[in-house]
Amino acid sequence: MLIDLHTHSTASDGTDSPAELVAAARAAGLDVVALTDHDTVAGHAEAAAALPPGLTLVTGAEISCRLDGVSLHMLAYLFDPAEPELARERELLRDDRTHRARAIVARLNELGVPVRWERVRELAQGAVGRPHIATAMIEVGVIDDVSAAFTQEWIGDGGRAHVDKHELDAVTAIRLIHDAGGVAVFAHPLAARRGRVVPDSAIALLAGAGLDGVEVDHIDHDAATRDRLRGMAADLGLLTTGSSDYHGTRKWCRLGEHTTSPETYAEITRRAKGARPLTAAG
Repeated sequence: MLIDLHTHSTASDGTDSPAELVAAARAAGLDVVALTDHDTVAGHAEAAAALPPGLTLVTGAEISCRLDGVSLHMLAYLFDPAEPELARERELLRDDRTHRARAIVARLNELGVPVRWERVRELAQGAVGRPHIATAMIEVGVIDDVSAAFTQEWIGDGGRAHVDKHELDAVTAIRLIHDAGGVAVFAHPLAARRGRVVPDSAIALLAGAGLDGVEVDHIDHDAATRDRLRGMAADLGLLTTGSSDYHGTRKWCRLGEHTTSPETYAEITRRAKGARPLTAAG
């Protein structure tokens, strides 16, 4: 089985619609794909309706969190989307994404970058995020690719045009995900190229709070980092996953570039109480 548990669609900052995403996942040879858009479940219905034969859909979301001043992302799998407390937090996170994006555009304008908020909003068919701003920056010729925007020069953490956003306390996020029947996996926990990462002690703290697993095999983790994470996971009793973090043409990674073992996938589905994986037959 080929299992990719971290992908994005136009419901957040991917470039494939949910329907296009599941078609591409099957064409790439995947047997299981998780749709984990940022702080939203808006793409799930379209993806489920378009599921091709032979592909299983895991519903999920990537929740924006913070721990000790460090931003991090928590992958939530197979939770009940109607559970009110987690649904309320997702709405707060989405609303603040819009306020933050407008503030970033204003700062870029002050720096002489002619990015228009109206264009950023057009690019964001769903929840707006920094990748949409980066795409607009490419269009006006300020940078050559999306990664160039995520630096100290521009909109990376601590950058000249960076603006903080509302983020959910990571320990609280784990509780809310579990209360909604879901499974919580720490996304790309040591992806230092993205900015600050939490220390090992923080991963231990989250494990003590009920964290289910850590995403180990990821494009932003080198071999040494993966080995280190596997060792920590073994010591802490955490599941280990692998996934592409696919964003369509917005990032240089392909569906199925990294995958999760069938054994880990089976354990995730065993633990989940809020929803079940979906197939073309429903």
